[in-house]
Amino acid sequence: MKGAGRGPSAGTGALCVLAASVLWGTTGTAATFAPDVGPLAIGAVAMGLGGLLQALAAARRTVRAAPRLRAHRGTVLLGAVSVAVYPLAFYSSMRLAGVAVGTVVSIGTAPLASAVIERVVDRRRLTRRWTLAACLGLLGTALLCVAEAAHASGGAGGRSVAGTLVGTGLGLVAAATYALYSWAAHRLITGGIPSRAAMGAVFGLGGLLLLPVLVATGAPLLDSWSGAAVGAYMALVPMFAGYVLFGWGLAHVPASTATTLSLLEPAVAAVLAVLVVGERLPVAGWTGIVLVVMCLAVLTVPTRAGAVVREEVTRPGHVPARAPTTGS
Repeated sequence: MKGAGRGPSAGTGALCVLAASVLWGTTGTAATFAPDVGPLAIGAVAMGLGGLLQALAAARRTVRAAPRLRAHRGTVLLGAVSVAVYPLAFYSSMRLAGVAVGTVVSIGTAPLASAVIERVVDRRRLTRRWTLAACLGLLGTALLCVAEAAHASGGAGGRSVAGTLVGTGLGLVAAATYALYSWAAHRLITGGIPSRAAMGAVFGLGGLLLLPVLVATGAPLLDSWSGAAVGAYMALVPMFAGYVLFGWGLAHVPASTATTLSLLEPAVAAVLAVLVVGERLPVAGWTGIVLVVMCLAVLTVPTRAGAVVREEVTRPGHVPARAPTTGS
């Protein structure tokens, strides 16, 4: 597949996605420093300003790639709409169902959504290696979810069943849109468009779509230095820097692999909640983190042939020129 090389390039791509996931894992903890700012404002400032910064940083490349981007305008628009919907659903999910449940549902089910998209649209067949990694990661995130939800329900401020259900539903919307914009960006990149130009176009348009939401809900961000600092951090670090890294990663690994590697995010979020916010994580939660790490190891450890896995999916009927390294 064009744009997804073997060996070291795939390893570098995986590391870029993992680094992005670490940055994303800080967002839940950062948001706790601005408790008076609503989830729509947090999502709009994070992805909106972060997306516009990406567009500005990639402006020259985007202009040079404009003819090819216009030829794929449908994919660009799908990615941009998904970019706009994702943060609104994600942060609202965390506010309604809790940070643990919202993060785990949103990120933990994204690999399944990516797999469905690639199977239906690209007609790719999942391999045993990807399936094993996804099962480990989903089991780990489920344990994190159950452990932290049980711990939270033991406190005084339990959430309503209706709020939890709505929050979980919004988490599923976030997972689907995350998978969609990852797929769209990967499709543009592997179609010959430079990763910076593809990400700049998709996230720049998504940022423009989020500006009205930011104008309508963002006033509390300016009411205090802490709110402004959180907004600036969200836009610059996890969203701008994180998605630049994610774009580089998507140039070398499929969207299904990238979304599976990003299962590191809820594990990072849980650890930071313990170390920074002061939450307590039960044994089941730590077990979940270990399973997530095992999931990442399955995807990134070199195979017997000495190459790092680059595609955990194979096109049906395609006979590779050399033995595949995906364990299928």
